Amino acid sequence: MSEVVKMSMRKAYGEALVELGRENKKIVALEADLGKSTMSNMFGAEFPERYFQMGIAEANMISAAAGLALTGHIAFASTFAVFASGRPYDQIRSSVAIARLNVKICGSSAGLSDFGDGKTHQSVDDIAIMSVLPNMSVLSPADYWETKKMVKAMADIQGPCYIRVSRADAPVITDESDEFIFGKVRQMRDGKDAVVYATGFMVYQALEAAKKLEQEGIDVRVINVNTIKPLDTDGIIAAAKGMKAAVTVEEASIIGGMGSAVCDTLIAGPSETRIKTLKMGIIDRFGTSAQKYEELLAEYNLTPDDIVKKVKEALK
Repeated sequence: MSEVVKMSMRKAYGEALVELGRENKKIVALEADLGKSTMSNMFGAEFPERYFQMGIAEANMISAAAGLALTGHIAFASTFAVFASGRPYDQIRSSVAIARLNVKICGSSAGLSDFGDGKTHQSVDDIAIMSVLPNMSVLSPADYWETKKMVKAMADIQGPCYIRVSRADAPVITDESDEFIFGKVRQMRDGKDAVVYATGFMVYQALEAAKKLEQEGIDVRVINVNTIKPLDTDGIIAAAKGMKAAVTVEEASIIGGMGSAVCDTLIAGPSETRIKTLKMGIIDRFGTSAQKYEELLAEYNLTPDDIVKKVKEALK
Protein backbone atom coordinates (compact mmCIF):
# COMPACT_ATOMS: atom_id res chain seq x y z
CA MET A 1 0.00 0.00 0.00
CA SER A 2 1.57 3.29 -1.12
CA GLU A 3 2.14 6.04 1.41
CA VAL A 4 -0.06 9.12 1.08
CA VAL A 5 2.00 12.13 -0.02
CA LYS A 6 0.93 15.39 1.58
CA MET A 7 1.90 18.91 0.53
CA SER A 8 1.09 22.40 1.77
CA MET A 9 -1.61 24.32 -0.07
CA ARG A 10 -0.43 27.50 1.67
CA LYS A 11 3.06 26.99 0.27
CA ALA A 12 1.53 26.48 -3.17
CA TYR A 13 -0.16 29.88 -2.80
CA GLY A 14 3.10 31.60 -1.86
CA GLU A 15 5.07 29.90 -4.62
CA ALA A 16 2.45 30.75 -7.23
CA LEU A 17 2.51 34.40 -6.17
CA VAL A 18 6.29 34.53 -6.59
CA GLU A 19 6.09 32.92 -10.03
CA LEU A 20 3.38 35.36 -11.08
CA GLY A 21 5.45 38.26 -9.76
CA ARG A 22 8.36 37.24 -11.94
CA GLU A 23 6.13 37.06 -15.02
CA ASN A 24 4.09 40.21 -14.49
CA LYS A 25 5.17 43.43 -12.81
CA LYS A 26 1.54 44.40 -12.33
CA ILE A 27 1.14 41.70 -9.66
CA VAL A 28 1.09 43.12 -6.13
CA ALA A 29 0.36 41.45 -2.80
CA LEU A 30 -1.21 42.75 0.38
CA GLU A 31 -1.29 41.05 3.77
CA ALA A 32 -3.10 41.59 7.07
CA ASP A 33 -0.31 40.66 9.50
CA LEU A 34 -0.40 36.92 8.76
CA GLY A 35 2.13 36.61 5.95
CA LYS A 36 4.11 33.86 7.69
CA SER A 37 0.97 31.73 7.89
CA THR A 38 -0.61 32.52 4.51
CA MET A 39 2.93 32.40 3.04
CA SER A 40 2.44 35.60 1.09
CA ASN A 41 5.73 36.62 2.76
CA MET A 42 7.45 34.54 0.08
CA PHE A 43 6.33 37.20 -2.41
CA GLY A 44 7.42 39.95 -0.04
CA ALA A 45 10.92 38.50 0.29
CA GLU A 46 11.45 38.65 -3.48
CA PHE A 47 9.43 41.76 -4.34
CA PRO A 48 9.45 44.01 -1.23
CA GLU A 49 8.50 47.07 -3.33
CA ARG A 50 5.29 45.29 -4.41
CA TYR A 51 4.37 43.81 -1.03
CA PHE A 52 2.19 45.80 1.35
CA GLN A 53 1.90 44.75 4.98
CA MET A 54 -1.34 46.37 6.18
CA GLY A 55 -1.41 45.14 9.77
CA ILE A 56 -4.54 43.84 11.44
CA ALA A 57 -6.75 46.09 9.31
CA GLU A 58 -8.56 43.91 6.80
CA ALA A 59 -11.02 46.56 5.65
CA ASN A 60 -8.15 48.94 4.92
CA MET A 61 -6.30 46.14 3.09
CA ILE A 62 -9.23 45.55 0.73
CA SER A 63 -9.69 49.29 0.14
CA ALA A 64 -5.98 49.63 -0.68
CA ALA A 65 -6.21 46.57 -2.97
CA ALA A 66 -9.12 48.23 -4.78
CA GLY A 67 -7.06 51.39 -5.22
CA LEU A 68 -4.14 49.43 -6.64
CA ALA A 69 -6.50 47.62 -9.01
CA LEU A 70 -7.82 50.97 -10.24
CA THR A 71 -4.26 51.88 -11.24
CA GLY A 72 -3.94 48.77 -13.40
CA HIS A 73 -2.43 46.36 -10.88
CA ILE A 74 -3.62 42.83 -10.11
CA ALA A 75 -3.91 42.83 -6.34
CA PHE A 76 -3.72 39.63 -4.26
CA ALA A 77 -4.91 40.22 -0.67
CA SER A 78 -4.60 37.43 1.88
CA THR A 79 -5.40 36.62 5.48
CA PHE A 80 -7.30 33.88 7.33
CA ALA A 81 -10.53 32.96 5.53
CA VAL A 82 -12.73 33.96 8.45
CA PHE A 83 -11.22 37.47 8.42
CA ALA A 84 -10.89 37.75 4.64
CA SER A 85 -14.61 37.20 4.10
CA GLY A 86 -16.14 38.68 7.25
CA ARG A 87 -14.32 41.75 8.49
CA PRO A 88 -14.02 43.64 5.17
CA TYR A 89 -17.34 42.51 3.68
CA ASP A 90 -18.60 46.04 3.02
CA GLN A 91 -15.36 47.02 1.30
CA ILE A 92 -15.42 43.84 -0.80
CA ARG A 93 -19.03 44.47 -1.77
CA SER A 94 -18.88 48.21 -2.40
CA SER A 95 -15.32 48.77 -3.64
CA VAL A 96 -14.43 45.47 -5.32
CA ALA A 97 -17.47 43.43 -6.41
CA ILE A 98 -19.67 46.28 -7.65
CA ALA A 99 -16.76 47.78 -9.60
CA ARG A 100 -15.60 44.34 -10.85
CA LEU A 101 -12.02 45.17 -9.91
CA ASN A 102 -9.03 42.87 -10.30
CA VAL A 103 -8.73 42.06 -6.60
CA LYS A 104 -7.95 38.44 -5.75
CA ILE A 105 -8.72 37.47 -2.16
CA CYS A 106 -7.08 34.46 -0.52
CA GLY A 107 -8.87 33.03 2.50
CA SER A 108 -6.20 30.93 4.18
CA SER A 109 -6.68 28.40 7.02
CA ALA A 110 -10.18 27.76 5.68
CA GLY A 111 -12.86 25.55 7.16
CA LEU A 112 -11.90 23.73 10.34
CA SER A 113 -8.22 23.45 9.44
CA ASP A 114 -7.15 26.04 12.03
CA PHE A 115 -8.09 23.45 14.63
CA GLY A 116 -6.23 24.97 17.58
CA ASP A 117 -7.67 28.50 17.47
CA GLY A 118 -11.34 27.57 17.75
CA LYS A 119 -14.57 29.06 16.49
CA THR A 120 -13.35 32.66 16.13
CA HIS A 121 -10.72 31.57 13.58
CA GLN A 122 -12.60 28.82 11.72
CA SER A 123 -14.49 29.84 8.59
CA VAL A 124 -17.73 27.90 8.35
CA ASP A 125 -19.50 30.65 6.40
CA ASP A 126 -17.01 32.02 3.86
CA ILE A 127 -18.33 30.08 0.86
CA ALA A 128 -21.85 31.41 1.44
CA ILE A 129 -20.66 34.96 2.13
CA MET A 130 -18.51 35.20 -0.98
CA SER A 131 -20.83 33.26 -3.30
CA VAL A 132 -23.74 35.61 -2.72
CA LEU A 133 -21.78 38.57 -4.09
CA PRO A 134 -22.48 39.35 -7.76
CA ASN A 135 -19.36 39.34 -9.97
CA MET A 136 -17.34 37.31 -7.43
CA SER A 137 -15.73 34.02 -8.50
CA VAL A 138 -15.23 31.43 -5.74
CA LEU A 139 -12.59 28.70 -5.98
CA SER A 140 -11.79 25.80 -3.67
CA PRO A 141 -8.69 23.70 -4.53
CA ALA A 142 -8.27 20.08 -3.50
CA ASP A 143 -4.49 19.92 -3.11
CA TYR A 144 -1.10 21.57 -3.68
CA TRP A 145 -1.04 21.36 -7.48
CA GLU A 146 -4.60 22.54 -7.92
CA THR A 147 -3.95 25.49 -5.59
CA LYS A 148 -0.92 26.56 -7.60
CA LYS A 149 -2.79 26.37 -10.90
CA MET A 150 -5.82 28.18 -9.51
CA VAL A 151 -3.77 31.12 -8.20
CA LYS A 152 -2.15 31.52 -11.61
CA ALA A 153 -5.54 31.28 -13.32
CA MET A 154 -6.93 33.96 -11.01
CA ALA A 155 -4.42 36.45 -12.39
CA ASP A 156 -5.91 35.96 -15.86
CA ILE A 157 -9.55 36.11 -14.78
CA GLN A 158 -11.01 39.57 -15.22
CA GLY A 159 -12.67 40.71 -12.01
CA PRO A 160 -12.72 39.72 -8.33
CA CYS A 161 -11.95 36.19 -7.13
CA TYR A 162 -11.93 34.41 -3.80
CA ILE A 163 -9.91 31.25 -3.11
CA ARG A 164 -10.13 29.25 0.13
CA VAL A 165 -6.98 27.38 1.16
CA SER A 166 -6.62 24.77 3.88
CA ARG A 167 -4.09 25.19 6.68
CA ALA A 168 -3.51 21.44 6.81
CA ASP A 169 -1.12 19.70 4.46
CA ALA A 170 -3.40 17.96 1.97
CA PRO A 171 -2.92 14.58 0.27
CA VAL A 172 -1.79 15.06 -3.32
CA ILE A 173 -4.58 13.74 -5.56
CA THR A 174 -3.86 15.66 -8.76
CA ASP A 175 -0.76 15.75 -10.92
CA GLU A 176 1.50 18.61 -11.93
CA SER A 177 0.61 17.92 -15.57
CA ASP A 178 -3.17 17.98 -14.99
CA GLU A 179 -4.99 20.91 -16.54
CA PHE A 180 -7.10 23.20 -14.37
CA ILE A 181 -10.04 24.64 -16.28
CA PHE A 182 -11.73 27.55 -14.53
CA GLY A 183 -15.47 27.05 -14.21
CA LYS A 184 -15.41 23.31 -14.95
CA VAL A 185 -15.89 20.44 -12.51
CA ARG A 186 -13.46 17.53 -12.73
CA GLN A 187 -14.33 13.86 -12.47
CA MET A 188 -11.84 12.17 -10.15
CA ARG A 189 -13.38 8.71 -10.25
CA ASP A 190 -16.14 7.10 -12.30
CA GLY A 191 -18.99 4.99 -10.93
CA LYS A 192 -22.45 3.75 -11.78
CA ASP A 193 -24.43 3.78 -8.51
CA ALA A 194 -24.10 7.20 -6.85
CA VAL A 195 -22.25 10.47 -7.39
CA VAL A 196 -20.44 12.44 -4.68
CA TYR A 197 -19.83 16.13 -5.35
CA ALA A 198 -16.96 17.31 -3.13
CA THR A 199 -14.85 20.44 -2.80
CA GLY A 200 -11.53 21.32 -1.19
CA PHE A 201 -10.04 18.86 1.30
CA MET A 202 -13.26 16.85 1.10
CA VAL A 203 -12.36 15.58 -2.38
CA TYR A 204 -9.73 13.31 -0.82
CA GLN A 205 -12.21 12.21 1.84
CA ALA A 206 -14.72 11.34 -0.88
CA LEU A 207 -12.16 9.30 -2.82
CA GLU A 208 -11.29 7.34 0.32
CA ALA A 209 -14.99 6.73 0.95
CA ALA A 210 -15.39 5.50 -2.62
CA LYS A 211 -12.64 2.92 -2.04
CA LYS A 212 -14.45 1.64 1.05
CA LEU A 213 -17.78 1.49 -0.77
CA GLU A 214 -16.22 -0.38 -3.67
CA GLN A 215 -15.32 -3.18 -1.25
CA GLU A 216 -19.04 -3.46 -0.47
CA GLY A 217 -20.05 -3.55 -4.13
CA ILE A 218 -21.15 0.09 -4.35
CA ASP A 219 -19.66 2.01 -7.28
CA VAL A 220 -19.30 5.76 -6.67
CA ARG A 221 -18.46 8.58 -9.06
CA VAL A 222 -16.49 11.42 -7.41
CA ILE A 223 -16.69 14.95 -8.80
CA ASN A 224 -14.27 17.69 -7.74
CA VAL A 225 -16.24 20.96 -7.61
CA ASN A 226 -13.16 23.17 -7.61
CA THR A 227 -14.98 26.20 -9.01
CA ILE A 228 -17.98 26.83 -6.79
CA LYS A 229 -18.93 30.02 -8.61
CA PRO A 230 -19.50 30.23 -11.51
CA LEU A 231 -20.83 26.71 -11.07
CA ASP A 232 -20.45 24.29 -13.97
CA THR A 233 -24.17 23.49 -14.21
CA ASP A 234 -23.72 21.39 -17.35
CA GLY A 235 -21.01 19.34 -15.66
CA ILE A 236 -23.08 18.91 -12.49
CA ILE A 237 -26.06 17.65 -14.50
CA ALA A 238 -23.94 15.36 -16.68
CA ALA A 239 -22.37 13.75 -13.60
CA ALA A 240 -25.82 12.92 -12.16
CA LYS A 241 -27.13 11.17 -15.27
CA GLY A 242 -27.55 7.45 -14.74
CA MET A 243 -26.97 7.74 -10.99
CA LYS A 244 -29.40 6.44 -8.36
CA ALA A 245 -28.50 9.09 -5.76
CA ALA A 246 -26.13 11.96 -4.99
CA VAL A 247 -24.26 13.34 -1.98
CA THR A 248 -22.57 16.74 -1.62
CA VAL A 249 -19.77 17.26 0.91
CA GLU A 250 -18.01 20.46 1.92
CA GLU A 251 -15.98 21.68 4.89
CA ALA A 252 -18.30 24.63 5.36
CA SER A 253 -21.89 25.43 6.27
CA ILE A 254 -24.46 23.59 4.19
CA ILE A 255 -26.58 26.76 4.30
CA GLY A 256 -25.82 28.68 1.12
CA GLY A 257 -22.80 26.55 0.30
CA MET A 258 -21.66 24.34 -2.55
CA GLY A 259 -24.24 21.69 -1.75
CA SER A 260 -27.08 24.17 -2.02
CA ALA A 261 -25.83 25.30 -5.44
CA VAL A 262 -25.58 21.69 -6.65
CA CYS A 263 -29.09 20.86 -5.39
CA ASP A 264 -30.54 23.96 -7.09
CA THR A 265 -28.88 22.85 -10.32
CA LEU A 266 -30.16 19.28 -10.16
CA ILE A 267 -33.70 20.38 -9.32
CA ALA A 268 -33.74 22.71 -12.32
CA GLY A 269 -32.25 20.05 -14.60
CA PRO A 270 -33.95 17.30 -16.60
CA SER A 271 -36.15 14.78 -14.75
CA GLU A 272 -33.43 12.11 -14.83
CA THR A 273 -31.16 14.23 -12.61
CA ARG A 274 -33.79 14.89 -9.95
CA ILE A 275 -32.38 12.09 -7.86
CA LYS A 276 -32.29 11.84 -4.10
CA THR A 277 -29.52 14.22 -2.99
CA LEU A 278 -28.20 14.56 0.56
CA LYS A 279 -25.94 17.36 1.77
CA MET A 280 -22.94 16.93 4.09
CA GLY A 281 -21.12 19.80 5.76
CA ILE A 282 -21.25 21.89 8.89
CA ILE A 283 -24.85 21.98 10.03
CA ASP A 284 -25.74 25.32 11.62
CA ARG A 285 -22.77 25.30 14.01
CA PHE A 286 -19.62 27.27 14.62
CA GLY A 287 -16.28 25.52 14.86
CA THR A 288 -14.53 24.57 18.08
CA SER A 289 -11.02 23.91 19.41
CA ALA A 290 -9.26 20.56 19.15
CA GLN A 291 -5.83 19.00 19.55
CA LYS A 292 -5.83 17.70 15.97
CA TYR A 293 -7.55 18.54 12.69
CA GLU A 294 -8.75 14.94 12.37
CA GLU A 295 -10.66 15.30 15.66
CA LEU A 296 -12.74 18.09 14.17
CA LEU A 297 -13.42 16.21 10.95
CA ALA A 298 -14.76 13.37 13.11
CA GLU A 299 -16.76 15.74 15.34
CA TYR A 300 -18.45 17.35 12.33
CA ASN A 301 -19.05 14.02 10.53
CA LEU A 302 -16.70 14.75 7.63
CA THR A 303 -14.62 11.55 7.59
CA PRO A 304 -14.60 8.93 4.81
CA ASP A 305 -16.68 6.64 7.06
CA ASP A 306 -19.28 9.39 7.43
CA ILE A 307 -19.45 9.78 3.65
CA VAL A 308 -19.87 6.02 3.32
CA LYS A 309 -22.87 6.14 5.65
CA LYS A 310 -24.41 9.08 3.81
CA VAL A 311 -24.05 7.43 0.39
CA LYS A 312 -25.74 4.29 1.72
CA GLU A 313 -28.52 6.42 3.21
CA ALA A 314 -29.01 8.18 -0.14
CA LEU A 315 -29.20 4.86 -1.96
CA LYS A 316 -31.90 3.41 0.31
